[in-house]
Amino acid sequence: MGEPVSLVMVGVGGMGAAYLQALLERKDEGLFRIAGAVDPQPNRCKQYLEMRAEGVPCFVNMADFYRNRKADLAVLSSPIQLHMAQTVLALAKGSHVLCEKPAAGTIQEVRSGIEAERASGRWVAVGFQWSFSPAVQALKADIMAGLFGAAKRFRCLYLWPRDEGYYARNDWAGRRRDADGAWVLDSPAQNAMAHDLHNMFYILGRERDSSARPAEVTAELYRANAIENCDTAAARIRTEDGVEIVFLASHASAEDRGPVVRYEFEKAVVRCDSRSSGLWAEFPDGARKDYGLPDAEPMAKLWLSIAGVREEGARPLCGLEAAASQTLCVNGMQDSMPEVRDFPAAMVRSVDASEGRPLAVATPGAKRRVVEGLDEAFAACYEAGALPSELGYGWSAAGETVDLREYAAYPRR
Repeated sequence: MGEPVSLVMVGVGGMGAAYLQALLERKDEGLFRIAGAVDPQPNRCKQYLEMRAEGVPCFVNMADFYRNRKADLAVLSSPIQLHMAQTVLALAKGSHVLCEKPAAGTIQEVRSGIEAERASGRWVAVGFQWSFSPAVQALKADIMAGLFGAAKRFRCLYLWPRDEGYYARNDWAGRRRDADGAWVLDSPAQNAMAHDLHNMFYILGRERDSSARPAEVTAELYRANAIENCDTAAARIRTEDGVEIVFLASHASAEDRGPVVRYEFEKAVVRCDSRSSGLWAEFPDGARKDYGLPDAEPMAKLWLSIAGVREEGARPLCGLEAAASQTLCVNGMQDSMPEVRDFPAAMVRSVDASEGRPLAVATPGAKRRVVEGLDEAFAACYEAGALPSELGYGWSAAGETVDLREYAAYPRR
């Protein structure tokens, strides 16, 4: 088996706590050892006492860890705006990297990470977990093999209500920039539903570890919550290969619905109705092929990254270049509508977080904002393959079409 893979955990709250829990459950298998944890407030981690009982040293920053220690793999679960700087540092210190999604706030940061990766001789995986799942890998293999013919149109609808606690959980949630001026662009497309936006580019990639590139995007960005950026987004995207993508996502809906997807090809339609329905393909003759649940193995990205350290010439299923399409698209969406549009006050009501269907994530006693009629409007947009302004909703406004083919940096000059 060889020596255990040494890990440094950077950020042990949020997704970092989920990684830690998974690792601690398999601590006796001899596959890895946790060489250190980096977090300015590690005592807030649910596994803090267990981590210390295992003798894991804690550090305030990465420089302190790397001063006298090394790690084969750095697992980054830090805020979005820190991802690329920390990735570049870890690569320079000889570590491979598993960076939590999204890759970064801006495309220029991702490109700097790609340059650092090439110079380092190490690799970077980006934790879009669907890309590491057997379900998506099997689907992508069939697409690459031509089973469905050419891709035509993709649609995704995701309504995921979030309460006021979601936006109060840290100092960058719902923000365009953090307190230091770094770009975050936190939004449904950049955070909670980033998986779903990325997945449409990823399964269209011509190689197992690549994504299709967006060529242009037209977006409409709205908000019901008292935040800087949007909580509701609609976008029409065209890839360099001419595939049209319509993406509709909101945290201000009444109901929890999705992801609902429809990927249309020449010879089949691939569908998903919810987080629990799985992916399947329907053929004109009535035949059906099931691929399973993309979320069935959420820690596959971690275990595959640990295994990849041991494999000569290993490359992650989703690296920086594959993840760059989502970042580029989000940057274009923000440039398409630089000023987020507020929903009319008469449409927005404040309700208990638990009103309606139970929320997957809820803050006890919290309130959430609901936009009246938004669920029905986005459902109509999904069926029509249209943006709200194209269906004439009075609260809507059209964004500018942004050409992404020669897009240099966000914000566009």
